[in-house]
Amino acid sequence: MRYLFILLLFCLTTCCQGQSAQTLKLPGLQQRVEIIRDRWGVNHIYAKNEHDLFFAQGYSAAQDRLFQMEIWRRQATGTVAELLGQQETKRDIGTRLFRFRGNIDQELKHYHPHGPQIIRAFVEGINTYINQILKTPEKLPFEFGVLKTRPGLWTPEVVISRHQGLLENVRDELNFGRLVKLIGPDKLRELQWFHPSVQSAEPDLTLHVNGDELFQPILELYEAFRLPLKFQGRESKIDENEACHSRDAIDKWFATEKQYVGSNNWIISGKRSASGYPMLANDPHRAQSTPSLRYWVHLNAPGWNVIGAGEPTLPGISIGHNDYGTWGLTIFETDNEDLYVYETNPANPNQYRYKGQWVTMKTLTERIPMKNGQTVSATLKYTRHGPVVFEDLNHHKAYAVRAGWLETGCAPYLASLRMNQARNWAEFRQACLFSRIPGENMIWAERNGTIGWQVVGLAPIRKNFTGLVPVPGDGRFEWSGYLPIQQLPNKLNPPEGYVVTANNNLTPADFPYRNAIGWEWASPSRAHRIEEVLNDGKRKNLVDFMALQADYLSIPARTLVPLLQYLASPNDRTEQALSLLRKWDYQLKPESVAAAIYVAWEGQLKQAVYEQKVPQVAQPYLKTLPSKRVIDALLTPTPERDSLLLTCLDRAVAELTERLGSDTDDWAYGQRKNKHITLTHPLSDLVDKTMQQKINLGPVLRGGYAETVNATSNDLNQTHGASFRILVDTENWDKTLGINTPGQSGNPDSPHYGDLFPIWAENNYFPVYFSKEKIRNVAETTTTLQP
Repeated sequence: MRYLFILLLFCLTTCCQGQSAQTLKLPGLQQRVEIIRDRWGVNHIYAKNEHDLFFAQGYSAAQDRLFQMEIWRRQATGTVAELLGQQETKRDIGTRLFRFRGNIDQELKHYHPHGPQIIRAFVEGINTYINQILKTPEKLPFEFGVLKTRPGLWTPEVVISRHQGLLENVRDELNFGRLVKLIGPDKLRELQWFHPSVQSAEPDLTLHVNGDELFQPILELYEAFRLPLKFQGRESKIDENEACHSRDAIDKWFATEKQYVGSNNWIISGKRSASGYPMLANDPHRAQSTPSLRYWVHLNAPGWNVIGAGEPTLPGISIGHNDYGTWGLTIFETDNEDLYVYETNPANPNQYRYKGQWVTMKTLTERIPMKNGQTVSATLKYTRHGPVVFEDLNHHKAYAVRAGWLETGCAPYLASLRMNQARNWAEFRQACLFSRIPGENMIWAERNGTIGWQVVGLAPIRKNFTGLVPVPGDGRFEWSGYLPIQQLPNKLNPPEGYVVTANNNLTPADFPYRNAIGWEWASPSRAHRIEEVLNDGKRKNLVDFMALQADYLSIPARTLVPLLQYLASPNDRTEQALSLLRKWDYQLKPESVAAAIYVAWEGQLKQAVYEQKVPQVAQPYLKTLPSKRVIDALLTPTPERDSLLLTCLDRAVAELTERLGSDTDDWAYGQRKNKHITLTHPLSDLVDKTMQQKINLGPVLRGGYAETVNATSNDLNQTHGASFRILVDTENWDKTLGINTPGQSGNPDSPHYGDLFPIWAENNYFPVYFSKEKIRNVAETTTTLQP
């Protein structure tokens, strides 16, 4: 049915829309370039040489996402305070403190043999569009007028910024250190699910630094440059109450990102597909926003023919396919950050003790421009391990972050450029060796039948510590290089005929370099459900893959609801809820009343178990318990357990009654008062209601939650999930399906600003054509760029 919807969508758009053509003369091009924009806003770029291909990619991306790219540029260059005011000073200091300061040509060559030329051509294309539109500033997207600013020009240093990378795990490390001091290592291991482990005393959480001194704003500068921008801030001094709320908001943002950022991907061999060819599915789970994080594009030039999506700020394609194979990614937990604590010289705080000697920190001075036209001077300090983020003058201590991602070649996703030209598994795996940030499960499927999985990422080898708590920076706790990527987990043509990754642990407990990779992983529920469906004995086609990406079955519900089977409640409304749950199919569908009851009940159970298990003193530093710990606590049958199940169901019924009313017929899970999504533009508070209606999208009803394959977060207004999806059957590249909500453009005046939002809301797709004949049939505009 949903595949028929896609065919109908194709027919309607083909029959009902005309095509337009234009020619533009652009300085900097070497030869003619043709750009066909299809009905869904995807640019198919045909160039005669590599320079022009990436020039046109940069030009097109700037045309569609200029304000998004300007914010990236300011975050990358540490010039946000110049736009938004002095409250952003710490962000800019943090950005400059953690800026890549290595050799730029070596850096660019890491991502591709022609990396310097590709990235500079991409930047040249962006700047050509910016210079062009600045001649008619009234045509700039509305955000520039609201903020009274103009876009600035790019450099290659902007492209290779790490500020939005998925980085691990220095905040956890500091909090674990605090928790070890407060409740001890055994209690922390009991509460947190560190795995895989061989012994109960793993991982080692021994604290070799003064735990009492960890309860300071040690990572304030690090956090400042990692946080998303807020456009309604004031420049006046905030009071203590607001500061407290700000701390809570910061903690919540990082906790939410940790909990919900993830992905699903899977590949199957031809023996499991209806077509007899390998198939791939991928849906990264990131923050839902307008515009979308990702951006579809098709790149065609001699040596290049690749389609898919990346971020508009980067050249190339991070997820997609070429003429030979298709690839996708999910996050794999590598730990590429450590927090070092130093004793400093009482006579000179710029010196720290290392191997018995006083070593002088390297210092730099930066001038940071402010919105009022003034500048602020900032002194940046570095130890041998990395940027100094905090100095405790009272105790003569300094704290620095060793960030592996400050090494050459760690711009997130940029090494995908090498993958874009891979012609087989050997070449793809070779390309993977250059992919350092973030840690990822890379999967590959090619038309000749090969499927494979290779973990990538920067994985420091720690021979005598786990990297889970802060350590002294005196020379006793050092990295012993990085684990070669080819030694990270991998598979080629597994006998089971599939690979499934969903941020869950896929590493054996006896992995020889255990402390080079993470100890915390996503709940395996999504992965288990995908494997369950793939193993149902039926050969799969694209319709099956669509259904699986949209799957709403909750494995935790299938575990917990049977615990209610023989319980009864004296409360009539709770008894009614019990009856609905017992007849339920565990699907969190928007129309389901039982789904609404279950999700509210699970939330109450999690909170109750958390309050029982987590000592109050630890709660500021351990905000939630892993699902496994909650479920394990509920599986032992005792009268107290049964009482808790019913008490929490009472609370869930009361919660729903307050929010949705007393009539259970009005308790459908998906509704604007319950599970839904509203996309609010970041500048929404700064414009009038007419503009708000134009730039904000929704609400639309949603199903699922954080642990369904169709991951929609645990918030009633969905904050995270799959905004981009791709499905590929390698039998025929023109059968590829995709989506990118809310649309390809970030400009609300464009028809492609929100046109994909209703399609996505129904868990549907558009056809992603690869052959030029098919593309011409769905062309909306054809633009010729002339030198």
